[in-house]
Amino acid sequence: MQSSFPLVSRNTISQISPSLIREIANEGMDRPDMLAFWFGESDKPTPQFITDAAITSLQQGETRYIQNLGRPYLRQALSDYLSQLHGHTISSDQLAITSAGINGLMLVAQTVLSPGDKVVAITPVWPNVVEIPQILGASVERVALTVQDGAWALDMDLLLSALTPDVRMLIINSPGNPTGWTITDEEVQTILAHCRKHGIWILSDDAYQRLIYASDRHYAPSFLDYATPEDRLISVNTFSKAWLMTGFRVGWVVAPPSIIDALGKLIEFNTSCLFEPCQRAAQAALLGGESGIISLRAELTHSYQFLVNGLRQLPGVSVPESGGGMYAFFRIEGFDDTTTLAKRLVRESALGLAPGAAFGPEGNDWLRWCHAVSSTDKLQQGLARLSEFLARNR
Repeated sequence: MQSSFPLVSRNTISQISPSLIREIANEGMDRPDMLAFWFGESDKPTPQFITDAAITSLQQGETRYIQNLGRPYLRQALSDYLSQLHGHTISSDQLAITSAGINGLMLVAQTVLSPGDKVVAITPVWPNVVEIPQILGASVERVALTVQDGAWALDMDLLLSALTPDVRMLIINSPGNPTGWTITDEEVQTILAHCRKHGIWILSDDAYQRLIYASDRHYAPSFLDYATPEDRLISVNTFSKAWLMTGFRVGWVVAPPSIIDALGKLIEFNTSCLFEPCQRAAQAALLGGESGIISLRAELTHSYQFLVNGLRQLPGVSVPESGGGMYAFFRIEGFDDTTTLAKRLVRESALGLAPGAAFGPEGNDWLRWCHAVSSTDKLQQGLARLSEFLARNR
């Protein structure tokens, strides 16, 4: 007998938009001639010493249940790394190891947010960041970046006016995906002081923290430089980008010690624990990966400038300056519907870019190009294909 009750998900889930990046990629992923710049990852393999650590762990039979918050050896190695990076102690009792950065973002939201809470997010931004609070029943107000003097910028007055006492959480991603916008130290201090005053949680998505273009810094300006363990600050990070470990799915959370146990409880009910060979790989990355990060930063700085210079030579193309990450976010005069444009580029030019609409309504007439490639030859080919497309459609 057929049930009269509909077999559907709850309303909030059914209203979530599917990934536009995936939609574009699915159209061209199987084409052998495709130049794909749609996903946010380097085309370089994970360093061998990192994968060797995972292989050794597997060979030694480290495949059983382990601690929810991560193995003590990894939490201590991470504590040492972060303490050295930021110049003050970030203890292991402030740390939780998660199954990728995205899992960390969800766990933090589950820990702090309740249905009906108000969240503010700086946009355009990776869609997962704003969908997660909405999955949990919170509302999200978007504060859009602007272009000022040819560079991505934050309107601080607009942001502070949105951060009223009834806001539960502010979400910031810097360096940003897709724009590459990078917060300044002065902005960090202003925002932290304002959120302290009103009791607002800050969730800092720091996935691209080490991938900055400035040669005079080791990492982007960070709330961890100024906050105390008693502040309502949570930093979520990942091994995916700086250590070239996207498939390992290892992330971490820095949070006040008072909520780490709560995170541990939620990890138990989400994933239970992270596979130990991945934790061994992460430990190896922390102990031996600094030279690789320095090398990757230099390559990204070079490929970014190469791509931006090439894009700016094309008619009608504008590219605001950014401070870090692995993307150029640009617009082409006369092409407002960049989702349609991205599909046309796949079909007509075998060029795979991410449509700006994937990152919210603020990005509707923009495109994102990931420049994390090991050779600029690939970028040159992509630029040539875009140039030919524009020449045919002007």
